[in-house]
Amino acid sequence: AVGASGVTWREDLARWAASVALAVLLGPLTLRLVVLRGRPLGRLLDNAIFLSATAGAFAVINVAILAFVLRAHNALQVGFVELMYGDLRPFAEQTRFGIAFLVTLIGFAVVALFAMLAWTLDRPKLLWGSFGCGVVLASSFSLSGHQATEPNSSAAAQLADWAHLVAGSVWAGGVLALAALVWPLAPELRRAAFLGFSRIAVGLVAVLILAGTYLAIVRLPELTDLWETTYGQTLLVKLAVVALALGWGGAHHVLVRPRLERGHVPAGVGRSLVGESTVAMAVLLVAAILVNGSPPPPTGDSVSAGSPVASR
Repeated sequence: AVGASGVTWREDLARWAASVALAVLLGPLTLRLVVLRGRPLGRLLDNAIFLSATAGAFAVINVAILAFVLRAHNALQVGFVELMYGDLRPFAEQTRFGIAFLVTLIGFAVVALFAMLAWTLDRPKLLWGSFGCGVVLASSFSLSGHQATEPNSSAAAQLADWAHLVAGSVWAGGVLALAALVWPLAPELRRAAFLGFSRIAVGLVAVLILAGTYLAIVRLPELTDLWETTYGQTLLVKLAVVALALGWGGAHHVLVRPRLERGHVPAGVGRSLVGESTVAMAVLLVAAILVNGSPPPPTGDSVSAGSPVASR
């Protein structure tokens, strides 16, 4: 459900914040459960990862509430007081976005519960519950997006969008965790964490490229749509930022990884990781704008790409 003005910049920021929160949740968990599995992390880094998982889950919940309020305000076109005292149940229970909102609230409460139990009981294996539920619940982002109800949408496209989102969140969150958690809190684990994450990053990038290419083909009926439509132009901006991020990561893979394999940690890697993670956050921002946008309709489709929608 969107109003006559379409999706606003506030909703773009809310979706970006939700993507960042998902990255903050999944990235550190990937390091803890996959990359550094079986290694003693030390109390400082362990607590930081527990905190990141818990904060990420609660951040998704709070951003979901904000996004729901923004979307309801945009669709109903009423004042803030009337909105707070209005009956939003039909909006929550009878629209795709509203149903995804309810699932997100309940699901990520379970994610937070697993994280807090793992923290308080000192049982890291419970974090698998947070990780698994978080990956599955990321599908609510794909199912609630504006593109999910476009004429050229399909189950395969929604599945590709989910895979694209999960791979991007794990990649961006993993780089952020390396820069903000491992490098300052556990110097003895820098080499193992960097090399281990580099191995899985190759697979993540492959999923990003394959799923992104498929979605671009589905969303753009004509090649000229890439530069003649707002959606295509936004996609070009995203591709440029992604190319920068991948080039940065590729430089790490070519220049830093061999030296780490020889047992030497080059100076300045931590600062470089901060730069790469910043670019990764920019990728998530452009992706949020793209997901909220309207792709051009299929050739011959009578539906206007810019027409307002009262209820989806």
